[in-house]
Amino acid sequence: MTDLQEQAREVIKTNPEWYHSIELAPGVITPGRAPLERWQQQLRDLRLPDLRGKSVLDIGAYDGFFSFAAERLGAARVVALDHYVWSADMAAYMKEWCESSRSGAVLPPPHQSRHWRPEELPGRRPFDAARTLLRSRAEPVVGDFMTMDLNPLGHFDLVLFLGVLYHLEEQLSAMRRVASLTAPGGLAVIETEAVEVPGLEQTAFYEFFPGAELNNDPSNWWAPNGKALEGLCKASGFQDVKLLARPSSRALRRSSLKHWLRRATGRNESRVHGWLPKFRYRAIAHAWR
Repeated sequence: MTDLQEQAREVIKTNPEWYHSIELAPGVITPGRAPLERWQQQLRDLRLPDLRGKSVLDIGAYDGFFSFAAERLGAARVVALDHYVWSADMAAYMKEWCESSRSGAVLPPPHQSRHWRPEELPGRRPFDAARTLLRSRAEPVVGDFMTMDLNPLGHFDLVLFLGVLYHLEEQLSAMRRVASLTAPGGLAVIETEAVEVPGLEQTAFYEFFPGAELNNDPSNWWAPNGKALEGLCKASGFQDVKLLARPSSRALRRSSLKHWLRRATGRNESRVHGWLPKFRYRAIAHAWR
């Protein structure tokens, strides 16, 4: 075992909670929420442009998987921006989250929990450790994206807004801030929880989560459908929008109320009231400034 591998194993031992799976040294991978291969597939699914010599902003960087990936892909400058996750002791919080998922007990969001310690930034330790081991030049910036002064950040050729949108109460304001950071001719990549209702694909709408309905997480608020996400980007100042990930027509047909009733009961859908079938998925949008 090399010195680097030993250092990587010690980092994982010291920091047991990781959201991303990151290869810190050959064969030494952090224990993220999904295998490394799945994160690599998610990276491919983003269909990023050639990043050589480009500037990249990763909003909600967390442990830094996408920040470090952008650097590997040749980005000249990478800024990793976070505040929410870095301000919480995520190892302790996720332990309580697992317990609440089993027991059904109500769990407050991180910023209302006893694990919120923004003066210490305990949630940033995994990012810092990975950055050191990988000898990364990614610039960590601590700031609340919704309230901080964005001017010092400048403009970026690529803005990554991954897994953040559905956590925000004011989505239109958030997307306008994303647009303000995207350089003219630049690209923002938005990945978010989304929903479709068969037959309503051309109607813009949102699903609202007033509690912890989505993934036992009280910090989740909204899931747009594809039409709403496209409209949100355009209303925010982006000139062109392309949706990359949305459910296939076959998946929607299989989710339809008529199909479900035919298989389950054989009854006509007119006899069922107050319920609509829905298909949840992760949407990806490319929005050009």
